[in-house]
Amino acid sequence: MRSFLFVPGDSVRKFESAKKTAADALILDLEDSIAPDQKVAARGITRDMLDARSPNQKNYIRVNALDTGLTLGDLAAVMPGRPDGIVLPKCAGAADVNHLALYLDAFEAASGIEQDTTRIVVVATETARAVTKLLDFEGASPRLWGMMWGAEDLAASLGASRNRTNGRYHGPFLLARDLCLISAAAAGVVAIDTIATDIDDLAALREEAIAARHDGFLSKAVIHPKHVDVVNAAFMPTEEEIAWSRKIVKAFADNPDSGVVKIDGKMIDKPHLRAAEKILALGSRRR
Repeated sequence: MRSFLFVPGDSVRKFESAKKTAADALILDLEDSIAPDQKVAARGITRDMLDARSPNQKNYIRVNALDTGLTLGDLAAVMPGRPDGIVLPKCAGAADVNHLALYLDAFEAASGIEQDTTRIVVVATETARAVTKLLDFEGASPRLWGMMWGAEDLAASLGASRNRTNGRYHGPFLLARDLCLISAAAAGVVAIDTIATDIDDLAALREEAIAARHDGFLSKAVIHPKHVDVVNAAFMPTEEEIAWSRKIVKAFADNPDSGVVKIDGKMIDKPHLRAAEKILALGSRRR
């Protein structure tokens, strides 16, 4: 999946708009976008949204963090609607993932949902403690499907007055981004890039999304429908990338006993082959 579009869990209007986009998945939000006195009401609205979902989109629910006392109530309200996954904010390592997984075991059983089918995506960099736990996902539940990084809550946790200047993230936030990417790769799950907060700067969004894909992120979160098409395009391999990857795959197919081949004057080895195969797989799935 290339794009995860956040939708406030209490806004049917925004949900209907989001369904019309090409977003691969929607994240129906019960956390930051919901006022404290609307949390309970938002659960019922979100449950109704699940019943009205588009068959062409995955639907995830961002519940409230484990330390709020609201997580179980959120899950009780939405799990009968069979969401594709749960997004866990402020996650600090495998222990939090496994805590949520135990809840999902029970709710799947109670709702007649096939066991272990509800995925978990964690937002893994929202607190300083969470960043220190980014290398602590070994032994996490196999439900863990993706890891997302975020810079806004982390700024508050660090006491930072800002997290970027002229559109460029400062050092601590780049560290969190890169550690999330590395941790996701080590865990064998999808790395999801954070949102772009400037709604109208689509050129900067495109640059940010392309850089994320080049670094290894496989998806990006977005907060506005007009960001979806830009992100989807950025996470597609270019024609040049596909053509080059085909050359690499063909060269090794023609020389099956070689560990290194020469293409257009460049020495290409097996890591390049693995990268080329991934690019071709992405291109074939999304065309």
